[in-house]
Amino acid sequence: MRTASAQWIVGAVVVAMAATACSADENTEAGRTGGHITVVLGEPQHGLVGQETAETEGAEVLHALFTGLVTYDTKTNEPKLAIAESVDTTDSKTWTIRIKDGFTFHNGEKVDAQSFVRAWNWGANQDNTAEAMGFFSKIEGSEELAPGKGRTPTAKELKGLRVIDDRTFTVTLKAPFSQFRTVLGYDAFYPLPKAFEADPKGFGEAPIGNGPFRMDGRWEHHKQIKVKKYEKYPAEGRAKLDGVTFKIYDDLDTAYNDLHKNALQITDKLPVSALATVSEEFGDRYIYKPEASVGYLGLPLEANPEAFGKVEIRKAISMAIDREAISKKIFQGTRKPADDFISPIVPGYRRGALGEAGTYNPSKAKALFQQAGGIPGNKLELGYNEDGGHKEWIEAVAAQLKANLGVEATAKPYQSAAALIDDVKSQKFKGAFRMGWAMDYPAAENYLRPVFSKEAIANGSNFGRYGNDEFEAVLAAADRATDPAESLKLYQQADDIVIRDLPYIPVFTYMSAVAYSKTVKNVGVDAQGRIDLAHVELN
Repeated sequence: MRTASAQWIVGAVVVAMAATACSADENTEAGRTGGHITVVLGEPQHGLVGQETAETEGAEVLHALFTGLVTYDTKTNEPKLAIAESVDTTDSKTWTIRIKDGFTFHNGEKVDAQSFVRAWNWGANQDNTAEAMGFFSKIEGSEELAPGKGRTPTAKELKGLRVIDDRTFTVTLKAPFSQFRTVLGYDAFYPLPKAFEADPKGFGEAPIGNGPFRMDGRWEHHKQIKVKKYEKYPAEGRAKLDGVTFKIYDDLDTAYNDLHKNALQITDKLPVSALATVSEEFGDRYIYKPEASVGYLGLPLEANPEAFGKVEIRKAISMAIDREAISKKIFQGTRKPADDFISPIVPGYRRGALGEAGTYNPSKAKALFQQAGGIPGNKLELGYNEDGGHKEWIEAVAAQLKANLGVEATAKPYQSAAALIDDVKSQKFKGAFRMGWAMDYPAAENYLRPVFSKEAIANGSNFGRYGNDEFEAVLAAADRATDPAESLKLYQQADDIVIRDLPYIPVFTYMSAVAYSKTVKNVGVDAQGRIDLAHVELN
């Protein structure tokens, strides 16, 4: 799953998007005036604030409402400047950021240097319990705003942030971090207007952003979120559509049926039932390409050490999973077997890095499982959220573990991702759990720190509460390395430690699978699985 840093993946494929049903004549008229489309969404977990949103559903909406300092090329995944005019450093420790002129918030307020400093200070303060608080831990003074549980912040601002003028500010980190420019494209670093300070909670229901779309009314929970074109957005990136409705579905088959009925025009959240035929049905209107998400089986190491405390047990479970069969039979090729903790499209990935642990070997898995003493009671529950199309693959894993290890493995459904997250985080649920990770930014580091570091226990997706001092030391060394090649090598060493310990079990990597009707064009999806709504048009 996903909470604090990177995107926690709720759905099976990612988000579905569509246009409202209309006749051919209405489509023609809509094309001349911009028109409206509807995007299928799962219910976001938190208010729509960049520093507070750490899962794919909320991030999809924020991507339309906000523009950050940096964005990522949809083909190469390389960071490129967005609002930032420049992001400069000579030592990877002190960074000077200058923003472009001409950007305003949707209430007319100018986006200036203080807009970013305001947002980051709020996100870094532990009293605000922001999901993305950990992203600011590298900035000087962060320990004063987030001293830890049971302690009170001794400052209100990060001393590492300094406003130079309206368009310029500097960021001083505690230590060199070569990935900082890349990190700046993540939601946590979006700006916030002055209006946010008056009512942060209320702001999340009807946020005032600075992106190509603005809110059209308030968030209607469990129903929809509507946005409309922001006419004063700079012409180069101005939205082509007049508006978008994010319709909140809890059943992917219903959404896919709506696509066939012309109630939806684009979907990138396909039900398992559609995977065998979608390519044939949509032809060149079916986008199929790798994306940067990984699907895991999470393990509650702290909550249930009797069952999962031995690495031999974890390795046996991993070796008993037939990843190839799940990818082909369950997902019809829209997943690929995972062989590393790092996504194949991110620099640092190594083919076959999981080694023996990632190789299907049921006989050896059973022998290892038995030698390690098995699981108390010989029973294992696998939790999953029903609102994301995970039933089939979790049930398949349960069947494989039962057949190959002799353990009584059963799937335990939760109505929503939020319900599953709550029980895992509170340690109420002590079984294995379905987990998905979509990158915040394209770097190997992002598949390690937000999921497996100690800081990610409180402010990340380290739900199993894994901790390893050797891993922490190597990760810190990688952060400090100023040479990109040396830094990447060290991140790979940290990856090797996680592979050895298997706190989570990688099962598959995601593929973007997007189908759309003849009524839309310029449909594109980035490595994070997000539709570039600003460029979508009706034919």
